[in-house]
Amino acid sequence: MVEQLVSNARRAFETSPPVGDPAYARYCHVLSRLLTQEWAAILQANADDLNEAKRRGLASVLVERLRMGESQLRHLVALTEKVASELPAATASTQWASVDDWGALRRVPKPLGVVFMVYEARPTVTVEGALIPVVVGNAVLLRGGKEMAATDAALADIVRRALLEAGLPESMVTIVSDPDRLVLRELLKRHDAIDVLIPRGSPSLIEHCRSASSIPVIASGGGVNHIYVHDSADLKRAAEVALDSKLAEPTACNTVELILVDAQVADDFVKHLIEMGNLENGPLTLRLGGGLQAQDRGNVSVQPLGEHDLGREFLDATLGVLPVSGLDEAVAHIRHYGSKHTEGIISNEAAAIDRFVALVDAAAVVINGSLRLHDGPTLGLGSEISISTGRLHVRGSVTLKALLTYSWVVDAKGALRADRSTSCQL
Repeated sequence: MVEQLVSNARRAFETSPPVGDPAYARYCHVLSRLLTQEWAAILQANADDLNEAKRRGLASVLVERLRMGESQLRHLVALTEKVASELPAATASTQWASVDDWGALRRVPKPLGVVFMVYEARPTVTVEGALIPVVVGNAVLLRGGKEMAATDAALADIVRRALLEAGLPESMVTIVSDPDRLVLRELLKRHDAIDVLIPRGSPSLIEHCRSASSIPVIASGGGVNHIYVHDSADLKRAAEVALDSKLAEPTACNTVELILVDAQVADDFVKHLIEMGNLENGPLTLRLGGGLQAQDRGNVSVQPLGEHDLGREFLDATLGVLPVSGLDEAVAHIRHYGSKHTEGIISNEAAAIDRFVALVDAAAVVINGSLRLHDGPTLGLGSEISISTGRLHVRGSVTLKALLTYSWVVDAKGALRADRSTSCQL
């Protein structure tokens, strides 16, 4: 089975149109239309997955990850149209540039190759994975959580139809439906046929993929993120930023998990956090450490912060607060527990901000704002398949351009290296 999967994907990649071909924009538009036309069937399949998840006692937060509705359709339709609009700029070759007096040079975009995405049970990621890497000429193998098997089957049929109608090889997208872990293990070993591995999800998923595979990895996810509240901060505004960084989508990879706050202002900050938390619609759990104490109030419940909470993604409306002695202790904590995704500082002191930015290693460092701003479209970087926490070859938003490599095209006009006697000789 694995051999057939990778050989079909490889063949699709090798026979696909070149980067920038009109078929890719056509695929965007066809996929948008078919998603809209077949949404009722997708929702029916999704309902089957939701019922099975509830029957198995899956946690409510994981059930909500599975759910598809009108908001997801609007998101996916908008994404297909946005990606189509971004294609011309993302896939353009550079202009010819003269090389001394003998030739010309330009850079031409090329696909990365066969991309293998491994992710958890989020059906929207299946569509994103079938769209963003593919429109720049890559073939993709998609392996999501077994909890969305029925939804994925419905989506696979729509994607296949869209590819064929657009004039693209149908094996450019393969949804790996077999839940057997042996299939995953075998695919992770196929560095001979798979060019890039994109694990998108929890730190444990990413680490498993890294350790089990020699395929180059674009690690995406693992959102153990922090906000450091400096003693110069406007504490009310800091509380607003913290809640905005958490409550809109508590399971997202760019949400905050732990607030590190200067000890001398920690009590006042917690008061603001509870006050602002009671203005929100849903419940909020605060876990307080370092001797901080507060009482339950309204929809805000208070619990102690345990050692096991450090370096943890809560995946719900839970927020930790830990007092620190200052910026250096905050940075040390982030270096030890952070996942290098998104970190933030709230401060009115320029020197503290500059030091924090210089010392903290993350894909994004947000100053005086919500961590949820770290998102390709929000930052004007373009549509993204994920946010990379690694250093090579991309960090931050994995946009269309990040899913391309390049060839240098040299028009030598008959020139010989022997004629370039002044060049450096190796």
